[in-house]
Amino acid sequence: MQPTVHSAKHETSSSVESTRTLSIRSLKSLLIRHAEGAAALASGLLMLTAWAAGSFSEPTSIALYLLAYAVGGYYKAREGLETLIKDKDLDVNLLMIVAAIGAASIGYWAEGAILIFIFSLSGALENYTMDKSRKEISALMDLKPETAWLVKNGEEVSVSIEQLNVGDLVLVKPGERIPADGIITSGNSAVNQASITGESVPVDKAAGDEVFAGTLNGQGALFVEVSQPSSSSLFAKIIKLVQEAQSEKPATQVFMDKFERIYARVIILVTLLLIALPTFWFQWTWEETFYKAMVFLVVASPCALVASIMPAMLSAVSNSARKGVLFKGGAHLENISRVKAVAFDKTGTLTHGRPVVKKLAVFQGMSEEELLEKAASVESLSEHPLAQAVVGRAKEQGISLGRPQELKAWTGFGVEARYAGETWKIGKPSWMDPALLSEDIQHTIRTWEEEGNTVIVVQNSEGIAGLLAIRDSIREESKAAIARLKQLGITAVMLTGDQQRTAQAIADEAGIDHVYAELLPEEKVARIEQLKQTYGHVAMVGDGVNDAPALATATVGIAMGAKGSDAALETADIVLMNDDLDKLAHSVELGRRTRRIVTQNMVFALSVITLLIFSNFTAGVALPLGVIGHEGSTILVILNGLRLLR
Repeated sequence: MQPTVHSAKHETSSSVESTRTLSIRSLKSLLIRHAEGAAALASGLLMLTAWAAGSFSEPTSIALYLLAYAVGGYYKAREGLETLIKDKDLDVNLLMIVAAIGAASIGYWAEGAILIFIFSLSGALENYTMDKSRKEISALMDLKPETAWLVKNGEEVSVSIEQLNVGDLVLVKPGERIPADGIITSGNSAVNQASITGESVPVDKAAGDEVFAGTLNGQGALFVEVSQPSSSSLFAKIIKLVQEAQSEKPATQVFMDKFERIYARVIILVTLLLIALPTFWFQWTWEETFYKAMVFLVVASPCALVASIMPAMLSAVSNSARKGVLFKGGAHLENISRVKAVAFDKTGTLTHGRPVVKKLAVFQGMSEEELLEKAASVESLSEHPLAQAVVGRAKEQGISLGRPQELKAWTGFGVEARYAGETWKIGKPSWMDPALLSEDIQHTIRTWEEEGNTVIVVQNSEGIAGLLAIRDSIREESKAAIARLKQLGITAVMLTGDQQRTAQAIADEAGIDHVYAELLPEEKVARIEQLKQTYGHVAMVGDGVNDAPALATATVGIAMGAKGSDAALETADIVLMNDDLDKLAHSVELGRRTRRIVTQNMVFALSVITLLIFSNFTAGVALPLGVIGHEGSTILVILNGLRLLR
């Protein structure tokens, strides 16, 4: 037994060592990811230590201040120098470093360190927030088929999808993803096209029908003739659309980049002029001239302007996160505040994404319970979503189900089986004997279909036993959420791949203003572009892979977090973590409030900067007072922004 005990100890020791190694690696990874934030905090601690050390050792204090400058200013100085070297331009990063060095050059080490600390901390928080929006669309790529069964000389050969050419014949086995866009030459199956069209119910496919790469084959085998190479498939286009839309810079970011560089150049130029000219024009001493120039550089530095935006944005982001709404960046708050129209996907967004039985019609003197018991029992062995809707309704009503015999599934039509001593057929109206469909029954079928329902007929040995209307059910909060958006002056639009009648019925129930149905993903993108031309700023709400291009194209993309696809979640700018549509109006209101506070902050910050600059050249401002006034305005705008935490 002793060797076994020794082995166990050795394994335990290895396990502990392995855990320790993983912990060290995790700590290193954490420090690398948050290095800029750690540097900012370290700079603040060094600044406080230097201030405390100043009472007993000035050299020690200065050394600590220098270290605080180096640690806190490293990342911003690097960014500023990269802009200077690569773009031959100045930015606010370099301006702040120069301002801090200017303060230190005339002995005001603490004031310069405060500038470095606040600016570096703000930059770290901004980068941390913005990094959340820079995710790859790996989940979307995972849905891309890698291989296909190429039928050649009567044999099946596994090849990569890049080797497929137009005209090749491929076999798609049950449960596999279709590898390429093409036309079915033989076979029948129900194909789940949710990743492409957003249809809530798999579509029955037969010879002559078109299929798309990335869609999921059902229980039948299909032979498909390739019509598009893999690089030109609809699925490849979805990936390309998402990548292109994500690479575009928003207009506000472009404006801020230009403003920042112009501001930095102006301040540096004015500072140089203030150092050079007043000695000759006003007979100021060199010390007086340099002092006023350094005061100008400090009070004109954009700390308060920078703090006007990010603390407010981050506070609002934290506020919304507590309420189940994740903003991937502060910029999206501003964008959603300007939205004038919201486009909704239907399936899984406005609706639950699963069909349910909405209506029943019974004949032959049956009760609804009897019809459900017979229909659900026959359908109980089927995996088709419509069959599951019937079974689900029966179980909800506590109906006990039996087992059918001699079950046959007729792909594209329905099922047939023996149950309770009778032969039952359940499926499409067109599959039934036309002689059994009376005028009244046909009228009911047409009426229900016009309401957006899928109608299935239940037939037994005596004739038509009943009708079932099945439809995706609207989410309870959809109607109230859209009503709240309308109160805010926002237009509601539906974009869906489903049929027009189904979409219109859901839209009428939810209160949607405009409906665009039977859209492919690229057509949704085109509609978003049209809406942007009409309304200016448009939000898109969706949950599926097929919604990803439209989410990326819209001014603001909003994904359903609980049931949404990974591709939609990664592409979207905002995620409703609990799929709560009621939070849409709250997000718009929060965005508008944030924009107001940011505007207040910027006006206040610019006013203080202007007042301090004016006072510096008229009444004279001592550098410590300039820093207090400037940093005091910074603290005030931060506190004003923090009101959004409430």
